[in-house]
Amino acid sequence: MSEPVQPSVLVIVPTYNEAPNIVAVTARLREAVPYADVLIADDNSPDGTGDLADSLAASDSQVHVMHRAGKAGLGAAYLAGFAWGLDRGYDVLVEMDADGSHRPEDLPRLLAALKDNGGTADLVLGSRWVPGGAVVNWPATRKLISRGGTLYAKLALGIPIRDATGGFRAFRADTLRGLDMQDVASQGYCFQIDLAWRAVQRGFTVVEVPITFVEREHGVSKMSRGIVTEALWRVTTWGVAHRVARLRRGNRATPTPPARV
Repeated sequence: MSEPVQPSVLVIVPTYNEAPNIVAVTARLREAVPYADVLIADDNSPDGTGDLADSLAASDSQVHVMHRAGKAGLGAAYLAGFAWGLDRGYDVLVEMDADGSHRPEDLPRLLAALKDNGGTADLVLGSRWVPGGAVVNWPATRKLISRGGTLYAKLALGIPIRDATGGFRAFRADTLRGLDMQDVASQGYCFQIDLAWRAVQRGFTVVEVPITFVEREHGVSKMSRGIVTEALWRVTTWGVAHRVARLRRGNRATPTPPARV
């Protein structure tokens, strides 16, 4: 019997001023999943991250670099990376941070979850808030923002997901194609909630696996009050629109299948 064909995997790593981290993270990623390709999407980092990425690509044919004109936000970087990967026919596309907070050593479990139970998962979320998940070196305020954001999304949108704001994810290519992403304008935490909600609304099977999230050791977090405010405003707007639409349908619509958690 022939061996099953290994899916082609692209890990998209957005960067902005990640010079202290990108070399080590890429090396760990290449060791953890040697068959995966890496796309570093750099937003013209003034600290030379793009040059370091070019050096990595020059010495490793599985590392690629996308140079973007300027800092346009996490969501825009991922959308550009998704388009790049889909155009080149990758089977699985992964979101992963460049600062080491998403441990590359956890990625094999996310990819394995796509194949578990007969390969029924369409989207796998690396979750900090399921049994076995953990957060290391985060202040209480960051935990509150993260857990509070997911709770608010659950209440406003009805998302049956325990970590809707996390950014360590593995998508099947067909899942991304089915999310109608041409109108996505959200960023940061809100971008992650947006894509998770779209997946649930369209009936895709969403699975969460535990990860250990480690606060960055080098560089500056991109988290800001503006990112939190955007998420609160957009989720509230989506939630109101969702409820109004259901009321107009007289609540007769077929309920969306819940995501598996």
